[in-house]
Amino acid sequence: MARFTFRLPDIGEGIAEAEIVAWHVKVGDRVEEDAGLADMMTDKATVEMESPVSGVVVEVAGEVGDLIPIGSALVVIEVDDDGSEAPVEDPVNAETSQPVAVVEVPKAEAVVQPAAVAVATEAAPIEVPVAPRATEHDAVLASPAVRARAKDLGVDLAQVKAREGGRIRHSDLDAYLSYTQGYRAGNAAPRADQPIKIIGMRRRIAENMAASKRHIPHFTYVDEFDVTALEAMRGDLNANRGNRPKLTMLPLLIVAICKAIPEFPMINARYDDEAGVVTRYGAVHLGMATQTDAGLMVPVIGNAESMNVWQLAAEIVRLAEAARLGKAKSEELSGSTLTVTSLGPLGGIVTTPVINRPEVAIVGPNKIVERPVMRDGEIAIAKLMNLSISCDHRVVDGWDAASFVQAVRKFVETPVLLFGD
Repeated sequence: MARFTFRLPDIGEGIAEAEIVAWHVKVGDRVEEDAGLADMMTDKATVEMESPVSGVVVEVAGEVGDLIPIGSALVVIEVDDDGSEAPVEDPVNAETSQPVAVVEVPKAEAVVQPAAVAVATEAAPIEVPVAPRATEHDAVLASPAVRARAKDLGVDLAQVKAREGGRIRHSDLDAYLSYTQGYRAGNAAPRADQPIKIIGMRRRIAENMAASKRHIPHFTYVDEFDVTALEAMRGDLNANRGNRPKLTMLPLLIVAICKAIPEFPMINARYDDEAGVVTRYGAVHLGMATQTDAGLMVPVIGNAESMNVWQLAAEIVRLAEAARLGKAKSEELSGSTLTVTSLGPLGGIVTTPVINRPEVAIVGPNKIVERPVMRDGEIAIAKLMNLSISCDHRVVDGWDAASFVQAVRKFVETPVLLFGD
């Protein structure tokens, strides 16, 4: 039988390699034409590779998480000998039975981790009543009640020393727990360690975040907004929205950001640190950090400055759903000039978001809380929200970041301005 080598095709402009994120076949499996072979992830998207032939898989290139160069062998298939003309065989792999090589592309730069430091103490060690582990000839004496309790607590009685008469009592078990591991919350036994290989989207996130922190000198500025009037207006808009999507805080905040940007163009920019060029963008292509089952994705609202709140609300819902279902197009996941990241009701008091490189800023609204404030000499209840912004200090100065946030604050705290020219 002839062998056909399926080589990883060019699945994106400028892509040199792709990561195996899922195998649909293994050696020995029969595969039919057009059946799925593997899912391959690039910086742009995840693509399923389909078999152009029918046959039996005899070789596969690597494991989930491995990086495969474009043009290298991914799967070798022993093609059915049915008298029909087989696909053109790869001359290199046709002459050898060696497994397909997987090339791990070296990283350009490594992250140096600090060495662990052992700290000595002058305090005298506590004498713990722990006995040597019992052998098969050593009987552990304990009542059924003590044995049952030790089992519930996950304690090996061979490690507990009996204080009197060689028989382990509840007091001996208490002493052991007090001096060694402390009382557990509940009776559950310890869970087994679970090593998890970092692959696919999670690895992309890890690499991007590490590169961002390694290259960009971050600083974060936080200020408090009074969103009482904005929330009241949002309630009125939602009550009369008709068949339009329900408004959250996010589209209103995006409008405020877009209206403040023209005065602070350095916020809506990208920095090519290799070329030493900062590009300030006229249009706001707003990245929207979205949590998915595969990890954090950033779909992009193109030309956000040209949309009204209802259009933004609809686009937010559409992009978030596409990202969570894995249906977002590659062009919808790239090209952002500024990113907003929000945890919604889990937003906490303050966030220090990591910049989505090569952008130079990221905005993080936090949770809305009700607190007493002084207004005209009287105590009133207000809805307050902290807004965080992290900036690239090579491009954005602290004064500029603070001034930009104050400009956004003006639109948020006087929401009628959101609908003016």
